[in-house]
Amino acid sequence: MTMKFCRQAFALAIIFIAAPARASDELHRQEPDTVIFAMMSGKCSTLKVAGRDFACRAVAFFQTEEGRANFTVALDDPDDTSHIITFSGDNGRRPEANLYELPIDRMLLKSKDRPKADGLPVPSIESTAGLCKQVGNFVTLEVSSISCTAVDKNGKKYELQYQSDGTPMAVRRIKRMRVGSPAVSPFDDLK
Repeated sequence: MTMKFCRQAFALAIIFIAAPARASDELHRQEPDTVIFAMMSGKCSTLKVAGRDFACRAVAFFQTEEGRANFTVALDDPDDTSHIITFSGDNGRRPEANLYELPIDRMLLKSKDRPKADGLPVPSIESTAGLCKQVGNFVTLEVSSISCTAVDKNGKKYELQYQSDGTPMAVRRIKRMRVGSPAVSPFDDLK
C-alpha cells in the first residue's frame, strides 16, 4: 500500500471519527463536527501504548466545533490495521507563537475488536491525565515536533514523540458559526 493511499485512508478515518456514531452505548450523543484537520509528515521516534512499543503510519491533528483538540496516531500494527489512538483534550493554549500545549483528559482507542458504526470502529474512551506539546507553528504549516504523555485511571501509559520531516502540513479548514467564546486553536494567529 502506498504512503499516499495510507494517508488518504487515514484522513477518511479521521473524518469519520467526528461523524455521528450511534452503534455503541458509549456514544449516546451526536459528536461535534470537525472544523479543522491537519495531516503531518514525519516519523514517531517513540510510540508506546500501555507498555507496548509501536511504529506509526500517520499523525494528524483535528479540532471540533466545540473546541476539543485531538492528536491522532495510526499505529503500524501488523495484527490490526484499524489500530488508532487519539490524545484528546480541551483548553489548549499557546504560551508562545511556536508552542501549543493541550492538557489531555481522555484517550480514544480504536481497534479491529471494537463495535463498528458505518463500517469503522467506535473508540473506547479512557479517562486520562496528561499533556501534549506541539513545537512549531500551525499557522505557517510548519511543525517540528509533538510530544504527548498520558496515564489512564488503571495506570496504563501512552507516549508519543513525533518529529516532522519538514514537509508542510496538509490542512483542511471547515468554517462554521459558533455561539460563545471560540476555543484556542494552534491555527490561531497570535496578535
